[in-house]
Amino acid sequence: MSAPTILVVEDDAAVRQGIVDALTFSGYTVISAADGREGRAAALTARYDLLLLDLILPHFTGFEILEALQGNRAGQAVIILSAKGEENDRIKGLKMGADDYVMKPFSARELLARVNAVLRRTTERQALGQSHEIAGRTIDLTGSEIVYDGERHELSEREVGVLKYLIANPGRPVPRDELLRHVWGIDPSRIETRTVDMHIAHIRKKMGDHAQEILETVRGRGYRLVSGS
Repeated sequence: MSAPTILVVEDDAAVRQGIVDALTFSGYTVISAADGREGRAAALTARYDLLLLDLILPHFTGFEILEALQGNRAGQAVIILSAKGEENDRIKGLKMGADDYVMKPFSARELLARVNAVLRRTTERQALGQSHEIAGRTIDLTGSEIVYDGERHELSEREVGVLKYLIANPGRPVPRDELLRHVWGIDPSRIETRTVDMHIAHIRKKMGDHAQEILETVRGRGYRLVSGS
């Protein structure tokens, strides 16, 4: 199996070269871009497994690159490279689909640990079957839809992420905080939100799960998706 390819978009030459050297030394194939224009073009056209993306860039910002990816390469694995004082920007980036963030200044060891973790999760998601029969419903993760009783109900990217995670963890209740951390990439200790509950409610509606027998709430423990067809 060939080594994963990582795209690094960072305008600080010294930081960029340090990242490229660390990744190359660890056996990854690396391509890099020095500004937003070059980075956006590479992000949309190059073949790579993971994007390391600075947010503050000339020409196109990291947010503009993330927005372009949403329309053209939805689900692309991304780690944000974020300055220490940009917490709101980090949260915005995670909501736009990034998988994780590394706060500057960071060590090569920390960066490599984050890279390995995101690539591992990405591989697990890809290995997960893309179509599942559950309680008479067809959950099509590739097509982002639930088919039930002859009707198709479109799923949002986050709803797909929630279902993927629940399917990958059969037989146990998954806490809200765990879903926030792994699907949204948000530290639950730093934010108060009902977004998980809202997404669960939307999924149940699209499943026709009015009695909450398919996507169960286990009081005090989280959510569990029933297994089997």
